[in-house]
Amino acid sequence: MSNFDIADLAVKAAGCSNNANIYDDKNMPSVMVFIPAFTWKEIGIGTSTELFPAFTINGKPISGFWFSKFQNSLDTNRAYSLPDRDPAVYITLDTAVDRCTAKGEGWHLQTRLEWMAVALWCMKNGTLPKGNNDYGKDHSETIYKAIESCARDDQGRRQRVATGTGPLSWSHNGEPDGIWDMNGNVWEWVGGIRLVHGELQVISLDGVTFGNDAADPDNSQASGSQLWYAIDGTTGKLIKPNGSGTTANSLKVDWVENKAKWITGVLTKINGEEEWPGCLFKDVTAEEKVTEPAQHILQALGLLPVQDCLEKYEGDYFYFRNSDDERSFICGGSWFYSSRAGVFAVYCHDPRSNSHGYIGFRAAYADLPPA
Repeated sequence: MSNFDIADLAVKAAGCSNNANIYDDKNMPSVMVFIPAFTWKEIGIGTSTELFPAFTINGKPISGFWFSKFQNSLDTNRAYSLPDRDPAVYITLDTAVDRCTAKGEGWHLQTRLEWMAVALWCMKNGTLPKGNNDYGKDHSETIYKAIESCARDDQGRRQRVATGTGPLSWSHNGEPDGIWDMNGNVWEWVGGIRLVHGELQVISLDGVTFGNDAADPDNSQASGSQLWYAIDGTTGKLIKPNGSGTTANSLKVDWVENKAKWITGVLTKINGEEEWPGCLFKDVTAEEKVTEPAQHILQALGLLPVQDCLEKYEGDYFYFRNSDDERSFICGGSWFYSSRAGVFAVYCHDPRSNSHGYIGFRAAYADLPPA
């Protein structure tokens, strides 16, 4: 069966208008799910009726974006969202970016803001998905399993499963038209975000607007890009980083009493060479100096829990390193992370050059607003 046939079957099976085959410039399809725009207030962060930042690119609004229904596989060095595939792994961040942007205008590696738009929607609507986080099944389920897509480990345990082959509980909305495998299976690279010596940085075209500018491939996410900006924790405004992670008032992640804490001053605990700290996401906090606008940015990026929702985050884990020149972000967990996996699980340990059998990626598509 061809990719065209499989993609068409997947869309027909869903039977809903928010699923579509989006074709790249080689006329090859990917099954995508449309995420319509919403406001900060509608998603449960503050009271602002302005668009959530995932829905602005280069300072201009978009009506929504298309998100890969499935973790991506590769064909001729391009990313595709297709069912019943072994997800692509052993891929670095930069290669994942290239495999997505190679598909033509509008295609890009999913950004952290796009991932969080889906995750926050799930939390708001009570549909946090399960997934392959316990060797082929969810740690909380005993019956449901998915189709294996790779060899078992040396103890005979299942590892990766084929995309979209789990039960409906593995869909982001619990329905056939949802997004699959955001909890477990393989960690997923996301763009537009990084840590530099523990300092949080995001991509912005103008250095003023906090938005989804990483969705535009023309906005470089290279380690040396001049579009990386820190965030002033006392105002919530973007600021030019000094390069050493010690920018005055910038948001930095510290390790305080065995938990992650966002601060604006000097780190009190810098990770040692063999230290890989992590804590429950719901236990992440911010010091009093971090103002509400800055807290909202952290919440939009899935780096600080919304206080009214603490019981909803379950066992999702937050991992980081604050001692390195640059650390990139992977999300969701893998097949062996058990209760620590989930749509709010985030791992800020890896350099962009890391490549493992448990790290994959997912493309997104947006109609870029005119310049």
